[in-house]
Amino acid sequence: MKVIGERNRAVTAVAAAGALLALAACTPAPGATTASSPTASESTSVAQSTAQASATAPPSPSAEPGTSATVGALVEGFPKTLLPVMPGAQVESSSFDKTDTPATVALVAKISSPAAGVVAFYSKKLESQGFKAVPGEKVGSVASKDFLRGGNETVNLAVVETAGVSTFTIGANVAAKSVK
Repeated sequence: MKVIGERNRAVTAVAAAGALLALAACTPAPGATTASSPTASESTSVAQSTAQASATAPPSPSAEPGTSATVGALVEGFPKTLLPVMPGAQVESSSFDKTDTPATVALVAKISSPAAGVVAFYSKKLESQGFKAVPGEKVGSVASKDFLRGGNETVNLAVVETAGVSTFTIGANVAAKSVK
């Protein structure tokens, strides 16, 4: 059973990392530059295209109705009751996909708090919703905690602490009724 729990954690961590990489690949960093400098006419054309695209683009990218992700904020419709943002935390990215069963929710944030404090906060919040903590506190050197509810709803929390700042990823696969 322990091997299965470690495998589920690894699968969840890999899925969360893949989602973050996809978000990072689709979203240029503020002030990012390209490898080559465009000519003046190319710059004008790019600026016009960018202005047109930003005037018509939706606020968050969606692959299909019911799925969304955003950087630097909670995506519209994010189930804050299921996965509340820890007080004082800064949201790095969030995503929400209610088109599949189970629904998938993810949050990445940073806070000036020890990893143990982040784990304690989310353990209390999730356990109050009927989730049960799975034995195990780490995967390698990363603080990681898994939770189950009803045998088919899962939540994984992973926290990396560096220089007093904890960056955490929390992802959930839950029944659609849990994200309303």
